[in-house]
Amino acid sequence: MTQSDSLIRPAAFGQTMRKDTWWLEPLLVGLGFAAFIVYATYRACENQFFEIGPYLSPFYSPKFSFDWWHMSPAFLILWIPAGFRATCYYYRKAYYRAYFLDPVACSVGQFANKKYCGESGFPLVLQNIHRYFFYLATIVLAVLWYDALRAFFFHGTFGASAVSLVMLANVILLSGYSFGCHACRHLAGGKLDCFSANSCSKAQFKIWNWITKLNEHHMAWAWLSLFSVGFTDFVIRQVACGAMPEFRFF
Repeated sequence: MTQSDSLIRPAAFGQTMRKDTWWLEPLLVGLGFAAFIVYATYRACENQFFEIGPYLSPFYSPKFSFDWWHMSPAFLILWIPAGFRATCYYYRKAYYRAYFLDPVACSVGQFANKKYCGESGFPLVLQNIHRYFFYLATIVLAVLWYDALRAFFFHGTFGASAVSLVMLANVILLSGYSFGCHACRHLAGGKLDCFSANSCSKAQFKIWNWITKLNEHHMAWAWLSLFSVGFTDFVIRQVACGAMPEFRFF
């Protein structure tokens, strides 16, 4: 190894010539993920205060009830959005750095000094099922849109409350995240070699271009939607247990 190679490839974990706070981003990402996982697990196990009136927590939607299932119904649902996010291209980069420290950051020594093999080996090869989780997550998202619209009707009469507005904002953010993902972008036009061949491909290009604009801010959509899901559940829980009013406007 030449002297220039030693500068490009740090020899030990954490060794770097960077002077910035490169460790801050993986630290915040790790704390953010941990906080959400702890809260979501607690709420799934709590199995109460998830529905009141027209409001249904996104952790429990679609709402399933089976005689043979004796655990929280949230566990019948949460594996879909959890799998979708866990295999997401952005989230993979984020938690690889935050938890596996492989790599912890650009131009910083890795925790494991081994030859890079990508995601071709088990279990990381399972990340390739991301597109299938996208299909399942789209179905769940459609149900969440139904829940959000239903939250604007009280005993058959149209109205609005702070809770219904929070639920609407949540599905908008989830839509920006889901339809801006790489799997959706590839589905829209990833297989085309030419977008100007005919009117159909031109229309497909417009859709692909719109998805690309969402994809450019995929990290922001990912974090905002993750926060909104937890916040929506928290608000519905507080209203359901009587800790806060729903603040109905009309």
